[in-house]
Amino acid sequence: MPTITLPDGKQLAFDHPVTVREVAEAIGPGLAKAAVAGKVDGRLVDLSHVIDHDAQVQIITPREEEGLEVVRHSTAHLLAQAVKELYPEAQVTIGPVIEDGFYYDFAYERPFTPEDLDKIEKKMQELAKAALPVERREVPREEAIEFFRRQGEEYKARIIEEIPEGEVISLYSQGDFTDLCRGPHVPDTGKLKAFKLIRVAGAYWRGDARNEMLQRVYGTAWADKKQLKDYLRRLEEAQKRDHRRLGKQLDLFHIQEEAPGMVFWHDKGWRIYQAIEQYIRAKLRRNGYQEVKTPMVVDRSLWEKSGHWDKFGDMIFTTHSENRDYAIKPMNCPCHVQIYNQGLKSYRDLPLRMAEFGSCHRNEPSGTLHGLMRVRAFTQDDAHIFCTEAQIQDEVSRFIDLLFEVYRDFGFDEVLVKLSTRPENRVGSDEIWDKAEQALEEALNRKGLDWELQPGEGAFYGPKIEFALKDCLGRVWQLGTIQVDFSMPGRLGASYVAEDGSRQTPVMLHRAILGSLERFIGILIEHYAGLLPLWLAPVQAVVLNITDNQREYALEVEKFLSAQGFRIESDLRNEKIGYKIREHSMRRVPYLLIVGDKEMAARQVTVRTQQGKDLGAMNLTDVAAWLQAQVAAKGVVVDEQETTTS
Repeated sequence: MPTITLPDGKQLAFDHPVTVREVAEAIGPGLAKAAVAGKVDGRLVDLSHVIDHDAQVQIITPREEEGLEVVRHSTAHLLAQAVKELYPEAQVTIGPVIEDGFYYDFAYERPFTPEDLDKIEKKMQELAKAALPVERREVPREEAIEFFRRQGEEYKARIIEEIPEGEVISLYSQGDFTDLCRGPHVPDTGKLKAFKLIRVAGAYWRGDARNEMLQRVYGTAWADKKQLKDYLRRLEEAQKRDHRRLGKQLDLFHIQEEAPGMVFWHDKGWRIYQAIEQYIRAKLRRNGYQEVKTPMVVDRSLWEKSGHWDKFGDMIFTTHSENRDYAIKPMNCPCHVQIYNQGLKSYRDLPLRMAEFGSCHRNEPSGTLHGLMRVRAFTQDDAHIFCTEAQIQDEVSRFIDLLFEVYRDFGFDEVLVKLSTRPENRVGSDEIWDKAEQALEEALNRKGLDWELQPGEGAFYGPKIEFALKDCLGRVWQLGTIQVDFSMPGRLGASYVAEDGSRQTPVMLHRAILGSLERFIGILIEHYAGLLPLWLAPVQAVVLNITDNQREYALEVEKFLSAQGFRIESDLRNEKIGYKIREHSMRRVPYLLIVGDKEMAARQVTVRTQQGKDLGAMNLTDVAAWLQAQVAAKGVVVDEQETTTS
C-alpha cells in the first residue's frame, strides 16, 4: 500500500499501486486536468507511470519549466507525425527541446517550403484537436531496430544501435505514429494547444559536415495562447532588432562568403569596437592588470602540452612551415603561461594579472555561424590571474565586483550566476577538482550572490562561474566567466618560489567579462535597437545647417565639439532640414544640432534628440557640458530636461 508524500508534506495513502494521474485526481480535478507529467522521487515520468512503493510525488503542469519542456518535446513528436502523414517518404531523425521551443530534423528529397510549413502546422492542429492518446511501451533492442527498419526509418535504427547495452528502449505511439524516445510525454495530443512553426534550415546528421544534409524545422510551444502570442511579439521585435540588418542599415560591418565567420568592420562599427576596447583597457589598468600581446601562430606542441589539441583539435585552424605544424591561436591561455615563465617568480610577485585583447580563430561549423553572434575570428577581453591558493577568494571577489561594475556601465542590471562543475572528460585529480569547486562556491557565497549549480558543465581543466545577462526582450546571454585551473600551469612548467623557499605551482584563474567583443557588440546593437548610449554611439551628434548661409558656422560648431573629444559630423547638403532630420534619426544618431540664422547670431544650436524631442537652444559650452554628462553616465539614464540659454 503506497503512501504518497506531496511537496507540501501532505500524505495520501492508497491500498493498491497507483498511477501519477490517479494521484493528481486524488489531489483535485483542476490539477489533474492541467497535469502533463509527474515527478516520482525526483525523476520526471509520464502520468501513466505506476507507483507501487512509498514515494515523494509532484504533479507537473505546463506552468513549471519542466512541464513546459514536456509540452515542447511532445510538440516535436506532433510535428514529426504531421510530416509523416503529409510526406510519407520523409525519414525522422531527432527532435529535441531547445530554448523557447523545439526542432526536428528530417531526411527528405527536397527542401521544405514556407507553403509546406503552413500545411504541416495545419495538420499538427488537426492532430492536436483529435486528442490522440500518447502511449509508452518498452521493447527489446533488436525488436525496436527491426520495427523502424520495416517503417523505412533507417536513422532511427542507427540511433538505437548506438544506445549502450542495458539501457531501456522505449517507444511512444500516438495514432498511427510511433517514435523512439525516453519521454516523458503529455498523456494525449489535446494538451498541445499553443504552438507555431518558425522556420526551416539545413543541418548535418549528427552535426558533422561530413554527413548528409538534413532539414531542420524549428517551432515554438507554450502553456497557453497568450504566452505564445507574447513570444511571437518578442520574436517580431527581435527580428526588427536583428544586428545583421541594423549592421547593414547603419553601415557598421559586413560578412562575406570569401571570409565566412570573419567580420569586415566599417568605420562606424570600428568606432564602437574601439570605444569598448578603450573602456575595458582603462578598467584593467585601474584594477592592476598588465596588458600583453601574444603571437597568432604557435607550434602544435604547445597546444598538445596544454591539452587543447586533444580537446579542440577539430576546431583549430592549422598551417605548416618548414616541416613544423602550427596552430592559429584558438585561445590565449597557453601563451600567457609562456610570458609568466620568463624569469623566476616569487610569491611576492603574485597575484600577477595578465590581460590581452586576444585575437583568436576557431573553425566553427559553417551551419552554426550567425552574424557577430557566432564567428570564426574574434577578440576576447581575456585575462589570466596567476596566484596562490590562499589568494583565490580575494581574486574571484575582486573580479566579480569589476564584472558587475562593467555590466552596469553598459546598462545591464540583471545578471544570472551559475557554477559549473567537473565534466566527464577532464584533466586533473578529483582532489584538485574538489579544491577548485569549493573555492568558487565559497567566493560566491561570500559575495552573497544567488547562484545556480550546473553539474558537469565546467571546462576540461577546471570549474567555472558563468555570468549571463538579460536584454530588453528577456533573452539570456552568457558572457563573463572565471575558471579555476590547478592543472595547466603545471602542465606548462609554471612555478614560483614560495615563502619557505620551495618551488610551487601557481593557480591560474581564466577570466573574461564580455567574452567575444564581436558577440557583445551584436548583443548591444539588438538590446538598444541600434540606438546605443551616447558614450558608445559611433556618431554622437550631427550638426545640420538649414541653409548654406550657416555653412561656416556649422563647421565651427563641429570643430569646437570635436576638440572636446566628441564624435561629431556635419551634414551641409543642400537638402530640406526636415529631410536631413529624418535621415539621421533613422541612422540612430543620438543628438541633432540644428543651426539657422537665429542660432548663428546667438552663437547657439537647437538640440533635438533622435526620438524627436526638442531640448531648445543651447550655447556651445552648455552643449559640451550636456554631452559630457551623458557620456560620463554610461548606462545610467540622465533625464533630458529642456534647456534654454540666453
